[in-house]
Amino acid sequence: MAFIALGINHKTASVAVRERVAFTPGQMVEALQLLCRLTASREAAILSTCNRSELYLELEHPQAEDVLAWLADYHRLSLDELRRSAYVHEDEDAVRHMMRVAAGLDSMVLGEPQILGQMKSAYAVAREAGTIGPMLGRLFQATFSTAKTVRTDTAIGENPVSVAFAAVSLAKQIFADLHRSQALLIGAGETITLVARHLHEQGVKRIVVANRTLERASLLAQELGAEAILLADMPEYLAKSDIVISSTASQLPILGKGAVETALKQRRHKPMFMVDIAVPRDIEPEVGELEDVYLYSVDDLHEVVAENLKSRQGAAQAAEELVGEGVHEFMVRLRELAAVDVLRAYRQQAERLRDEELQKAQRLLANGGDAADILAQLARGLTNKLLHAPSVQMKKLSAEGRIDALALAQELFALEEGSEKR
Repeated sequence: MAFIALGINHKTASVAVRERVAFTPGQMVEALQLLCRLTASREAAILSTCNRSELYLELEHPQAEDVLAWLADYHRLSLDELRRSAYVHEDEDAVRHMMRVAAGLDSMVLGEPQILGQMKSAYAVAREAGTIGPMLGRLFQATFSTAKTVRTDTAIGENPVSVAFAAVSLAKQIFADLHRSQALLIGAGETITLVARHLHEQGVKRIVVANRTLERASLLAQELGAEAILLADMPEYLAKSDIVISSTASQLPILGKGAVETALKQRRHKPMFMVDIAVPRDIEPEVGELEDVYLYSVDDLHEVVAENLKSRQGAAQAAEELVGEGVHEFMVRLRELAAVDVLRAYRQQAERLRDEELQKAQRLLANGGDAADILAQLARGLTNKLLHAPSVQMKKLSAEGRIDALALAQELFALEEGSEKR
């Protein structure tokens, strides 16, 4: 039996290669079934994200080259091209790799939490495809447990390390209850989309998206139940906004000091939190001079992100130690499982010998034999039969000079040295 974790990620392959090796959700079930049918994989799961495509397999013997060939053929890549970007981890290293991935220790953004959910989805899809069995099932459960311990017992995921999340975290520091706040988001690109989602997750119900084109703003607004407006309509909404976050490609400022002053008067100087993520800036720097305005630039956010990354890196060592413990515990349980088949076979043999001796004793009793003599004969017969095979094997091993095997037998049967003399 062998575990394999095989794949490519953001460290080993360019996005041009990663997108060619990615699996779409619609391909996943068929791909898993083909993988088990066309390779020696007895169990399989596939994790495919924008940053990695990985195969987790259980096989009788490690055969990574055959699996790589299947992966290249499935995605119509040359094997040499794939081999240049691929990595293979086997057995204990494969277990460690899976646990590190689930804990966010192998992510582009250290400690990012989304990867654990993506691994759980990969497990669920593999179960649906019928390619998860007892061995990979145990490994996934141990992986999820270890990742949860890392999240619970370290600070690796506590501090924001994206500009979008840092902006929302600062807003939480200024407004005790974000549920009551209204947010005005200027722009509709990727960064504002992430900001909008983070705000929505934090319970901000009133979100207005302002953009140069209403169509882009409407797409984002529909996703979050927000309101879409044109940039020209911003003055009407600015005074109602507690949070203003801007990220556009404009070459000139969109919000000036005068417009914000007017809004503050209408708000009766109720505080406004403003974040300008754009370069060039969307909000005139002079706005920061106004009382009751907390204005942060993208540089301010980068300082927060850099500090938080340091914090995460400090927690990473503790996380690695927890992963090491998780790997050790899983491998111990795996080795214990390896003894189960041997113990089962030994018990079945012992029970067969017991039944033979018992039937013999029952026949003697039925024929009127003396019960005490028959019980003594049963005990002698059972002892002799149970000891016969081990005795023959130990004499054979001793004759071959296998002293190590004799010492192991002494440990296996819990015999004390010199016990035969007492």
